[in-house]
Amino acid sequence: MTRKIPLQSFGSLRVKTPVCLPGQRIGVMGGTFNPPHDGHRIAAEAAMKRLKLDQVWWLITPGNPLKSNNGLPPLHGRMNLVQAFARGPKMKITGFERELGTRYTAGTLSFLKQRYPAVRFVWIMGADNLAHFDRWQHWRHIAEIMPIAVVDRPGWRHAGLSSPAARALERYRVPESEAAILADLQPPAWMLLTIRLSGLSSTALRGAANPVMALND
Repeated sequence: MTRKIPLQSFGSLRVKTPVCLPGQRIGVMGGTFNPPHDGHRIAAEAAMKRLKLDQVWWLITPGNPLKSNNGLPPLHGRMNLVQAFARGPKMKITGFERELGTRYTAGTLSFLKQRYPAVRFVWIMGADNLAHFDRWQHWRHIAEIMPIAVVDRPGWRHAGLSSPAARALERYRVPESEAAILADLQPPAWMLLTIRLSGLSSTALRGAANPVMALND
């Protein structure tokens, strides 16, 4: 349905990811995490439990291609901040997109599936991202690469489920009661996970600390 993303343009041979083994179930949760907060932690822990994952990779990205990255703190500093929220040995913090040479999710997930074909990956994103998913580069291809777990976000459930992408992918939606097998399903497959909601957001936290920075989000 959509073309594969070529890896030749990426420096894939030098990319170091967290260690994983064939057959493991790994959730990948990407974002700038500027700053990380309890809402991210709640989402990661809920996905770990509900999806029966062996690991959750917090993928701290160099920048968001759909937003202004003016004033975005360095990647290393944001990775250090995430350490305070990604608790436990199953939570892995990585910034391998910098070495991979892409900020686009489609390229990142294609790389993971080609390097680790025997690992059962799940892409984790918020309902706020689902609301704008159709603006992402190669979003249809993303849905074909690995199953997607959409975690609920305050005020975004309706917007996410009524979005162009959600409507286009409606026939591939899996009941939430089957969360434990999502990682085993052949994509496209996605579900909305109902979780304990946190009203915190990175934008609001940046605004409280620096009103000028928040205007640039």
